[in-house]
Amino acid sequence: MTVNTSKFINLKIMQEGFVTYEDNNKGRILGRGDVGSHDSIIIKDVLLVDGLKYNLLSITQLCDKGYEVTFKPDLCLISNPSTLQTLLISKRVNNIYMLNICDIASSMTCLLSKNDDSWL
Repeated sequence: MTVNTSKFINLKIMQEGFVTYEDNNKGRILGRGDVGSHDSIIIKDVLLVDGLKYNLLSITQLCDKGYEVTFKPDLCLISNPSTLQTLLISKRVNNIYMLNICDIASSMTCLLSKNDDSWL
């Protein structure tokens, strides 16, 4: 297998069929797994497709799992409608909205500290 599997937390290798691209070419599905980081958001059921440089994330899957997806001209927001919290922001590069999984853990880091002398 010549595809990059390094972003997967877990991956089940199996041939599930094909995905069809806009130009009607097809890519073989080599597996399915979860991407992200154990200390941040995990996106489940991401397909590993032969020949793709990037993993595809299904907007339908996100909506079916209860997330709200909002597209704007230069970015896409993935949020939790019940808490109104934006979970992920992907930037538009040409005609593709790119989500860098490596940035998820760093974007979820808490940068708040509090000096509490109440124990004195």
